[in-house]
Amino acid sequence: MISLSDVQRAYGAPPVLACAGISLTITPGEFVAIVGPSGSGKSSLLNIIGTLDRPTAGVARVDGLDVSGLDDRALSALRAHRIGFVFQQFHLADGVSAVDNVADGLLYTGVPRARRRLAAKGALDRVGLAHRLDHRPNQLSGGERQRVAIARAVVGDPPLLLADEPTGNLDTASGTAIVELLDDLNRQGTTVVVITHDTGLAERLPRRIALRDGRVVSDSSGES
Repeated sequence: MISLSDVQRAYGAPPVLACAGISLTITPGEFVAIVGPSGSGKSSLLNIIGTLDRPTAGVARVDGLDVSGLDDRALSALRAHRIGFVFQQFHLADGVSAVDNVADGLLYTGVPRARRRLAAKGALDRVGLAHRLDHRPNQLSGGERQRVAIARAVVGDPPLLLADEPTGNLDTASGTAIVELLDDLNRQGTTVVVITHDTGLAERLPRRIALRDGRVVSDSSGES
């Protein structure tokens, strides 16, 4: 699903390496935490895995495709059909119902509106919010808003889900429920990669990759 070979990402002049030669492989169906302190390179790595950015050097393959060899249109198509994103801040549209927020996850796939809304209802049912279809974000708890965000990310049934600090704005109970939901999605076949600085959360996942100063310093899978 993800294959990185000596991936580097430099910013500025003189260049500063946010990713300083990262090599790793994540196979389909894994549930992985990428953990590290602020400045360790987690966000830059997420952007490369999510095809939001390209490596300065090295090779990054996502779902078998070399990111460097794809033009912007092909990258957009890859994100629209193959990758779901969940962020700490939810990024839900205010004043818009849960079902329409989720349906917007299919906006760039060419699916007609009626089918988008039908798929959105199914995705909300999948995350336990079938009873909140018409609720707006300000009528939902933090945990419920994150569930809506997850439903939007998986409404197109992407094989890869990237979650960036998905429990960062939640209380302990809500955060635990979100991790359990991600685990359920993984059991259903979705490859899930969680970016976090929370070592406690990371320890609950089957595989943990630790970054520091843009490099992999440990990998519980034993991969070097």
